Amino acid sequence: MDAEMKRRLVEAQRNEITEYHVYRALAAREKNAANRDVLERIAADERKHYEFWAERTGERPGPRRCKLWWYVTLARLLGLTFAVKLMEHAEEGAQVSYGEIADTYPEAEQVLRDEEEHEDELMAMIDEERLRYMGSVVLGLSDALVELTGALAGLTLALRNSDLIALTGLITGIAAALSMGASEYLSTKAEDQSAKTPGKAALYTGGTYLLTVAVLILPFLLLAEPLWSLAITLAAALGIILVFTSYLGVARDLPIARRFLEMAGLSLGVAAVSFGIGFVLRLGLGVEV
Repeated sequence: MDAEMKRRLVEAQRNEITEYHVYRALAAREKNAANRDVLERIAADERKHYEFWAERTGERPGPRRCKLWWYVTLARLLGLTFAVKLMEHAEEGAQVSYGEIADTYPEAEQVLRDEEEHEDELMAMIDEERLRYMGSVVLGLSDALVELTGALAGLTLALRNSDLIALTGLITGIAAALSMGASEYLSTKAEDQSAKTPGKAALYTGGTYLLTVAVLILPFLLLAEPLWSLAITLAAALGIILVFTSYLGVARDLPIARRFLEMAGLSLGVAAVSFGIGFVLRLGLGVEV
């Protein structure tokens, strides 16, 4: 075994033992028995791979503590699904290395097959509440972004007063959040086979809408110049869309760039049209504030 091959194998070992500790930590805090069982079995596989390479390198490197802390923290903040999927995506690079190493060590092909099976097994096993209600979150977020950015853009040209715009936007946003929550409650209740409960679905939709409203209105409460406030609001909307589509893309294996462009295009497009409508109505009606 040459020095370069040994270095790569020791690196593979370090990845395996790190992921072993991550899966063990996630399993220890997992309340769902089925999820916990699969996490423990995958952890055992990672440990087996580590020992497999230790016999060939004579080395026993320790885990990357920062990586261990990072994925466990992500699981606590953003959910088990997101943390595990992100780690599995990182494993794809290791799978390429195993494919190359298999030219020298044919036994590595079994390790590679194990790694490839992990993601499918994880996707089938995880039943997480936040993902079951993701449709309700998407509904609240997308409606708030499209409707409120449009309303604030129109109000900015029509009223040209930050306090009035904020007041009007808050009234509109709170009323819309309550309406969206009620609609989601009735819609979920009408679905006979829905895995969601109507009350929780309404809370996820209305709560997401209300939180988005608060973020978008905030610049108008802090700044006196409405055009600057609108610019910051639109930037905040793009930031929300980027964070959300990145999360959803990882958790659901969806194309991030396309979904970001779709949501951003809709929000900014409606805002541009509403901005123009506000200008035309102010001139046409001769309203001065």
